[in-house]
Parts: sequence; C-alpha cells; structure tokens
Amino acid sequence: MKTLAETRPEPTAASAGAGERRLVLSIAGMSCAACAARVQRVLGKVPGVAEAEVDLASERARILLGDPPAEPAALVEAVRRAGYEVRERTSRLVIGGMSCASCVGRVERALSAVPGVLEASVNLASERAEVHHLADPAIPAALVAAVRAAGYRASLEGDRGLEAERAAAAERAARRREAVALVAALLLTAPLAVPMLVAPFGLHLHPSPWVELLLATPVQLVLGARFYRDAWKGLRAGTGNMSLLVALGTSAAFLHGLALVLLEGEAARGRLYLEGAAVVITMVWLGRWLEARAKASAAAALRELASLVPETARVLRAGREVEVAVEEVAVGDRLVIRPGERVPVDARILEGTSELDESLLTGESLPVRKGPGDRVIAGSINGSGLLRCVAERVGRDTTLARITELVERAQAGKAPIQRLVDRVSAVFVPAVIAFAALTFAGWLLAGQGLEMALPAAVAVLVIACPCALGLATPAALVAGTGAAARAGILIRDIATLERAHVVDLVAFDKTGTLTLGRPVLVALHALDESEESLLRLAAGAQQGSEHPLGRAILAAASERGLALPPVETFEARPGIGLVARVEGRVIRIGRAELLEEAGIATAPLAERARAEAAAGRSLAWVAVDQKLAGLLALEDALRPEAAEAVAALHRRGLATALLSGDQRVTAERVAAAVGIERVEAPLLPAEKVAAIERFRAEGRVVAMVGDGVNDAPALAAADVGVAMGGGADAAHAAAGFTLLRPDPRLVAAALDVAAATRRTIRQNLLWAFLYNLLGLPLAAAGLLSPAFAGTAMALSSVSVVANALRLRRWRPPLGPSP
Repeated sequence: MKTLAETRPEPTAASAGAGERRLVLSIAGMSCAACAARVQRVLGKVPGVAEAEVDLASERARILLGDPPAEPAALVEAVRRAGYEVRERTSRLVIGGMSCASCVGRVERALSAVPGVLEASVNLASERAEVHHLADPAIPAALVAAVRAAGYRASLEGDRGLEAERAAAAERAARRREAVALVAALLLTAPLAVPMLVAPFGLHLHPSPWVELLLATPVQLVLGARFYRDAWKGLRAGTGNMSLLVALGTSAAFLHGLALVLLEGEAARGRLYLEGAAVVITMVWLGRWLEARAKASAAAALRELASLVPETARVLRAGREVEVAVEEVAVGDRLVIRPGERVPVDARILEGTSELDESLLTGESLPVRKGPGDRVIAGSINGSGLLRCVAERVGRDTTLARITELVERAQAGKAPIQRLVDRVSAVFVPAVIAFAALTFAGWLLAGQGLEMALPAAVAVLVIACPCALGLATPAALVAGTGAAARAGILIRDIATLERAHVVDLVAFDKTGTLTLGRPVLVALHALDESEESLLRLAAGAQQGSEHPLGRAILAAASERGLALPPVETFEARPGIGLVARVEGRVIRIGRAELLEEAGIATAPLAERARAEAAAGRSLAWVAVDQKLAGLLALEDALRPEAAEAVAALHRRGLATALLSGDQRVTAERVAAAVGIERVEAPLLPAEKVAAIERFRAEGRVVAMVGDGVNDAPALAAADVGVAMGGGADAAHAAAGFTLLRPDPRLVAAALDVAAATRRTIRQNLLWAFLYNLLGLPLAAAGLLSPAFAGTAMALSSVSVVANALRLRRWRPPLGPSP
C-alpha cells in the first residue's frame, strides 16, 4: 500500500501549514495489509476527513482534515468500532500568568484547539494543565506553543531540559518583578491613601492635585500596564477577564482626575478619584501576591513529593560502585544505599537490614525495620544500616511517581459544580460591564451628576471578582488532596470526593484487609502422598502465585528446606485457586469448588475440613492428576487495628459488611472479632460484585475495601473503592482511594478528608457567590468607594484560598497502632 510517508514529509499537529490541518494517529492492533486498509476506509468515511492513509509498518494513520475538520474523538471512535485502538497519552503543563476563571477558560480553549487534543483541564490553584491527546510526539510542544500564543507562560511538567530550565527561570524572574512592583505601588499609593483613611475622622489632608497626579500616574500607566496587556489579550481572544474590569474602572477614575487637574488645577483639590484608581491597582497587586503565596502553600504536597527523589544513585557496575543519575537506573541494577541516604528507586533488599523512614510517603511516623526480601520505596530514608538492593521499578513506574501522578490527577479534576462556575464566569465579565454602564447611566438620569455616577460605576467594575469563583473549587481540592497524601491517603479524582460523602455502608474483604495477609501453614493432611511430597508439589505450583496463602505455603516449604521443582505451566483461577503443571503432573490447589468442577471428590477429607474450619482456619485443597491428594490448613492473624477501624465507622453511623472468599465459618469468626454483623461468604470475585449490587438495590451507597487482584472487580463496582497499601496493582487501579499503608483505620479517615474537602468547596463557592451578589448592588448604590471595592475584591480571593488552606491542618484522628 502506498503511504503518505512515501510521497511527502510526515505532517504533524505542530508542523501543518496555515491553510491545512493534519493529524497523526498511532494505531494498535493491526497485523496485516487488510487491517491497514480497513482502518483507512473507516477513517476516510468520518465527516471532516479530506484524506486518510495508513502505514502498517509504522502503525500510523496520517489524516488531512477537511473544513470543518473532524473531531479527534470521532476519529478515535471510528477506529475502535473497526476493532482497533488509537494510542493516547496525557501531558501535564505548568502554566504561569493566570489570574482568574476567565484565564482558565482561555487556556483550556487554546489547548483544546490544538489538533489531536481529546480533553483539556486547567487548574487555577495549582497552575497546572492536564491534556489528554493522541500519541503524536509533536503535540506536547504544540500545547506549550498554544498556551504561549494565548499570552501565558507554559512548560511541560517534569521536563528537565534546557527549555524547562528557561521556563522556570522566567517564572522566577516574573515573581521577583511582581514583588518589586508591589513594593513600588505601596510606596507611591501610601501618600494617596492616608487622606482617604483619615477623612472619616474629620481630617482633610488632601495634597496638591499635581502631587496626586505625579504619584498616581506611574501606578496607573506603569504598574497598571499589566492589566491593560492582560485585558487586550483577552479581548483578542474574544473573552473578558478580571484585568478588563480593573483596566476599565481605574482608567475611568484616572482620566476623570486627569481632566480635572488639567482644567482646574489647584481648584480640583478634594474632588479627584486618583487615589481610588491607585489604591485599586495596588490592592489587586497585593491580592495577587498573597494569592500566589497561598496557592504555592496549598500545592506544597506535590513539591514535597517531588523533592523526595535523590538526583543520583549508587549502582554496582563490574563490581565497583558508580554514582549515576537516577534516570539512568534500570530494572535489575544492583544498588548500594548507605546510612542516611534516600532510596532512589523501588527496590528489593538483597543484603543488609535497616530501619526505613517512609513517613512522607505513607504517613507512618515510626521507621519500619526491613531486611533481605523486603521491598523499599523510592524517596524513603535509610536508617543506620548499609543495604544492597536490586532495582524493581524505575522512572514513572515507582511508587512515588505513581503517588505524584494520582495527586496531580485529582488536583486537576473538576467537580460538576465547578464546570457550572466556569460557564458562569464566561459571561460574568460582560454582564458586569453592562451592569456598570447601567449604574453610570442610572445615576446621571437621577440627576446626581458625574461626582456620584463615576465612583459608583468604577466600584461596580472593580468589586466584581471572577477570581474568587474560579479559585473556590481548585484551591480546596489542592489543599485537601495534599493533606490526604501527607496522611497516606491518595484520592484518585474529584468524582470520588463527590461520592464519598454519601457512603453509608463499608464492605471489607478479609484476607490482607482485616487480617495481616501473612497466613502460616498450621496443619497438613495428606492421603497417598507423604506430607513432605505433598508440600513440595503444592509449593512448587505456588511459585507463580502472589496470593497470601500461596506465599504461606512457599514459606512453609522453605522452612523445611525443600527443593522446589520448576513450574511448567500456570493458570490462576481468581477466587477459587490455581492449576499448574509440575514435574509433568497437574496440580490443583484452592477451594473445594476447584476440585469439584474437575470431578474430583473431596469427601475423604470432609470431616477434617469441618474441624479445621470450625477452628477458624482457611483451607486449601490439593489434587494431583485428577485425584485428591491432601488438605492444607492456614491461619491468618487479625490486624491489631481492625476492631478499632470498624468501631470508628460505626460511630459515624455507617453500616459494615464482610465479603470473603473464605469459608463462611472462618469469615464469621473474623467478623465477630472485629464487630461486623453482616457476612457474605464464600464468594467468588463475580459474587462479590453481585453482593455489592444487592446492597445498592437496598438503597445503600457502598464503599468496598480490598487489597487483592480478586477484589478489583468489587472495588470497581462499588460507589467508592478503597485499596489497601501493599495490595495488588489491579486493586489500586480500580480504587478511588488508595491507602499507602495497610491500616484499616485509614478508611474512616479517607471518608473524613473527602467530606472535609467537599465541605470546604461548598463554603468557598457560597462565599464567592454571596460576595458578588451583595457587593455589586452595594457598589451600584454608591455605598462603596472604588478604593474600598478594590480592597474587598482583592481580599475575596485571598479569603477563599485561606479557607482552603485550613485543610492543610487536617490530620487523621488515629492513635498509635495497637
């Protein structure tokens, strides 16, 4: 098949000419020329596609868009309907220069206009953008260019290259200039503000009109130039913003004062509004500076996480210690971690023992002692021991990187109510300008003259604050998710917060959630095989398993010094066991149902099974080559915090349930020990999902707590999924909350911080709306001076962020572990 790549250079989203738009799609799943032809046909039929050609070798579809152009989402859907996948990726950008909700809308529109972008979300509080787009390597650079063209600073997050360093340097320089400008504005405005402040006490200290003009002019034209620039950028983009309101209001006051000074000279003393214009500009500068500091404080959790990774690592190369950049560490590298050093990547200890401080990652205040075979997490601090480890996860796959990504994703999200606020903000500025014009006209028609009409109109323009509306949700979200992360609780997204506050039933898995997940083999009943032979075959089959019971069987074999045969084939049967081939023999290990579905009778050991179950032990049946071989009994201790965790939920008025794959007798013993009344067992993974659906049919809003692969379907099916720390990746991927340490008391804490964050969002939005609803009529009625209106407007944004910052003080109400 002839391709575009053979006839012309490959076009990309960033390189398309001004007269045409092109897209490159990376297609997965094509295996032959017929597949490529099929994808090409379906793409060519999408409305808005002028030309489409597919190259099987590079797995790319190159598309020339028509007029109007096809939406990227329509192209992706067309490829998926044809049975293939379009590769996608997410880019995160650091944005500088945004000041209000209107800026957010402008940046989102600029990002969404880049060819290949599927969705763009911008967070004003964290000054970050998350963009979901096609996997075209040219798109990230095009995103940065689009934001800069819209008049804002931008760089790709996590980029350590020269361009990122320049962007960071430019951002620091901008902050320094803003601080200098603020000091200058305060010095120039203070002499103008003093007469205004003492006037209520009967003191009239108005300086010469020429002095007022001399002080106010640099404030208006030099320090206020920022507002003119921002207003012009917004108008060019077809939107209004807060800077437009400030520019219009202060310009009206300044020009009025300028005209009076030029026409009347000293006779204009006491009738100028130059001080109002200067105070407004200065207070807006001050408000933005305070707001920037508050936002930086709210986002401190992410900076703390980013600072945990050391820049270098000690790697053994050819028997010698070599210090390399942490980015150069590969899976399988042997690492040396000295006392006091931070762990560079996720690794497993080969030699040495030490205490690891994981407090900034998991919230656990006490160091954790670890030795050979234990995993260490990137960013944790080594204690007094020398450790030799093997790298297991590096780069973006480390636990720390995934924690950071989850926090970023949650902070970038938008609640449904915030999307409504964004739509309100889009029409807010034009509405305020119209209201100011009506106020001005109304005062003139009422015969009050320019002296009343102008201050009232200016006050309307400057008191309106779309910033407070725009910051209400993201500021609370950033502070709340940051506080939760410091406590060892990761919140996946804003939807989790929206659902968590109405949860009224919490369902627990048993093994690894309420129990330690470290069962030990306490009894072994063999039929024809010797006990040693039975354990050797069972442990050999379990070498491919990550289940806690499997690890217990392996540990028992290791304690007895048994040499294990290799696994030839392995098939996990989630919820009921596994089937493996060892030394040419088919081994089945698991619940009785696993053997019964293969036609293997369990009756010979049924009496012993009942006795072990009555003692609260978990059972693992073993069959060898279609014949019952034996029964293993295992015991798993309760987590010492489990009963306290359940009691904490009951004190909050929540119901609890236990969903277990274990036999009912064992599940009931555990439930009784921790205070859970409702028990469903034994359950397969699909049956756990059905149990959750039954709870929901009763009108319950269900949170599911689990840690294993077999819990993933139930976690995804529940209204809120909670994955326990140390659990399987599949469980973490399906959950809305991830607990970084395996303490079930954090379940109640997770629901608490979600409720607190949601409550703060509501408080902020209520304040922002009330402020504007009350402030605008008061300003229009002439009850607020422009200077007071400017101060109130600046403080409204600061108050919203300050209220959100209260969440940083949130701590989980936990005592020390029992």
